[in-house]
Amino acid sequence: MAIRQPIISVLGHVDHGKTTLLDFIRGSAIAQKEAGRITQHIGATEVPKQTIDRLCGSIVEKLGFKIDIPGILIIDTPGHEAFTSLRKRGGSISDLAILVVDITQGVQPQTEESIQILKQFRTPFVVALTKIDNIPGWVSRDTLSFAESYEKQPEHTKQAFMDRVYSIIGQLSHFAFDSDLFTNISDYTKKLALIPVSGITGEGVAELLTIVFGLTQKYLKDRLEINPNDKAKGIVLEVKDTKGLGKTVDAIIYDGTLSRGDTIVIASVDKPIVTRVKILLRPKPLSEMREGTSKFVPVDSVSASAGVKIVPADIEGVIAGMPFVSTDDVESTVNEMKADIQDILHTDSTQGVVVKADSLGSIEAIRGLLDNAGINYKKLGVGFVRKQDILEAKLSDKYERVVFAFNVDVPDDVRSLADKEGVMIFKADVVYKIIEDYVEWKRNKQELEKRQELSSLVRPTRIRVLHGHVFRQSKPAIVGVEVLCGRLVPHLRLLNAAGKEIGEIRQIQDQGQNVSEAMSGAQVAVSIDGAVVGRHFSEGDILYVFVPKSHVEKWLNKYYAELTDEEKEVLNRVKEVFE
Repeated sequence: MAIRQPIISVLGHVDHGKTTLLDFIRGSAIAQKEAGRITQHIGATEVPKQTIDRLCGSIVEKLGFKIDIPGILIIDTPGHEAFTSLRKRGGSISDLAILVVDITQGVQPQTEESIQILKQFRTPFVVALTKIDNIPGWVSRDTLSFAESYEKQPEHTKQAFMDRVYSIIGQLSHFAFDSDLFTNISDYTKKLALIPVSGITGEGVAELLTIVFGLTQKYLKDRLEINPNDKAKGIVLEVKDTKGLGKTVDAIIYDGTLSRGDTIVIASVDKPIVTRVKILLRPKPLSEMREGTSKFVPVDSVSASAGVKIVPADIEGVIAGMPFVSTDDVESTVNEMKADIQDILHTDSTQGVVVKADSLGSIEAIRGLLDNAGINYKKLGVGFVRKQDILEAKLSDKYERVVFAFNVDVPDDVRSLADKEGVMIFKADVVYKIIEDYVEWKRNKQELEKRQELSSLVRPTRIRVLHGHVFRQSKPAIVGVEVLCGRLVPHLRLLNAAGKEIGEIRQIQDQGQNVSEAMSGAQVAVSIDGAVVGRHFSEGDILYVFVPKSHVEKWLNKYYAELTDEEKEVLNRVKEVFE
């Protein structure tokens, strides 16, 4: 058995310093190793054990770790979109993650989404509190150690720092995490470690790398044991055109060994792709890279963990985020892969939104986030949005006639069909944004429909005929009234106190002008067809608007809370007419 390098991902909210931190770590790794001997990887940066020995030295001993693993492999592309592409059956190929949180901003929407995805994929993580150099009064020191730099800060700066730390500890507690500064932790299995860093000055990078190395070695060693003779397992990072080679696959090998000539099975949208490895390429060491020459060198085999470029015999249909394996038994491998994909894409619901995403891992992550948000889904798929997706979405109910497009294209003709069929498309490269936009759209749609339905209902209304304001006794009767509660509009039927119908309102006037409605408190003149003053009602009488039975039921069962106490009393009185 051999120990492979653990694979590390970096996640967090936009502009919280993920790329800056990665760039600093990458620069440190390269600077600390003789240029000619750097092991270059496709899509990942190797931080070898020698780098830790040189950068971190005494810090390793102070924190109580002993480093035996050969190094770590950090995925170059940060963000949870890249992380979800690293999906394997039952979890992620990422052994540990660094969750980046800007210490001056705290937990933000994408931080929350990252936490939910990490929990769903059961990936352990540490928190890098970035941008400590932005804390008011912070004086950067020529050291990669946070502890050394912190000791030399002014007291008011230390207080400002701790205030922000306590705030973030509180925020993380909402997700059921007991977190603390790494300096206060003796058992990393019981507390989530917060490691303050600056991606600009490098302060804290020594502790961050030491803890990442130490935790993966101490708690994940069994997971890192591989048999180099096993068949390779990997994930497609990217499919691209490479000069002189045509279409190539950038991939991470996380288990076993891949060799030139191996048969591999790659998952795809329609059915698994069976192909052969024609060429395996690793980048040349930096010292050998020259303008006008190839940046890659062919190799016979690559063992986990490694980033590699594959030139396959057939690449049609291969997309990023898809798993692949090398195999001698193509049929059983294809069947296993089909079953895995069907498990991810299967849904029992016949109602709900349609979801399209860029990878199987993204689909798995989105499923969890939609479940948490209580959003139904009836179809899950990988790849760009197609016309068939629109036609399927069209069959859902009015609030779910929707397609979620996560990190995938929506062709113009598909968008035109969606407009024609009344299907909404929510497209973004951040899941929480799609969910947020959908929830707001649904809320607005429901609110508009509610307002429209409320305005169409006859509101329970009571009026008083004003003394001295009989302008005409009949044909039609014209009298002054006060609206005591509710809403008076033309063409409503009026009842007397006994519940007997006396006529229908023809018009409403306010100061000689026709008006479309009169609300509670208004005094207006009304003309009443079919009524005779003195026979059907008199001055001072209380009259009621007739509310149809179907409207009464809607008020009682759906919109009762929208009524005032007086309107509720009137509704109950009108209801008696039907009983």
